[in-house]
Amino acid sequence: MPFSTSAGWIGWLVGLVLAAFGLAPSASADQGDAPAPWARPAGAGPGPLVVAHRGASGHAPENTLAAADAADRLGTTWVETDVQRTADGELVLVHDTTLARTTDVEQVFPDRAPWNVSDFTAAEIARLDAGSWFGEEFAGEPVPTLARFLDRLARNDQRLLLEIKAPHLYPGIEADILAELSAKGWPGEEHPGERLVVQSFDAGSVRTVHELAPELETGFIGTPAVADIPAYAAWADQINPRHRDLTADYVARVQAVEGPHGRPVEVHTWTVDDGPTARAVADLGVDGIISNVPDVVRAALDG
Repeated sequence: MPFSTSAGWIGWLVGLVLAAFGLAPSASADQGDAPAPWARPAGAGPGPLVVAHRGASGHAPENTLAAADAADRLGTTWVETDVQRTADGELVLVHDTTLARTTDVEQVFPDRAPWNVSDFTAAEIARLDAGSWFGEEFAGEPVPTLARFLDRLARNDQRLLLEIKAPHLYPGIEADILAELSAKGWPGEEHPGERLVVQSFDAGSVRTVHELAPELETGFIGTPAVADIPAYAAWADQINPRHRDLTADYVARVQAVEGPHGRPVEVHTWTVDDGPTARAVADLGVDGIISNVPDVVRAALDG
């Protein structure tokens, strides 16, 4: 191939010299090391990775710091949670688009029905009790901001599966989330998926995350038709269906497709809370199981 500049010739000659001494960079060095699979903590055990759903929400109120700590005490490194945006732009962790089920908002703000997350400021949400509904020992547990949750996960040396909840209600939330993650030093990983995965039921939102931050690992929650999987794999590293929607053939079809970071698309299924179901979906070949009671699932898989 002809070289159009003297720099090209110099680079070519340098390459020849390095090769003569066995020092030429390998193809993998040119392209970066092959990305690692979704990071498995030491001592995670055989079979699928186990992820704590909304924290260990079978043991503590969902999407709270207490739930993350409960997962940590159970030895569960990966934690899933849901993020939404307040009226004044703060990112908070709530599953439902209203605050009614998991806080005392109806008592604190009785005239603010239907108590949508997006109708309250961060300061107002900070006044709410997000723990008493689960148990008296959690009275006063707050709705955490994403920033506080990231700090807690970092302290616990945990990893995050972050779901963007109802992004159609929060235009631009993807950029807000990425800015918050960056401000807190996340993901801080060598390869995509070692510490952070961002997912959503909304395909457009997942595509937006991939376009804004192609270095991140992303997941689509749902069960696309087999014929559509290659299209999803252009921007999603994971396809994450309900466990009732899975077959061994479907799992294999997903894993046969290469995702945006050059490795097979993974399947992480939800929500599995009993041993027999955990063993059954593990036998289908899934890469991960998301559970409210990760200790139950881990015990079943280890057994």
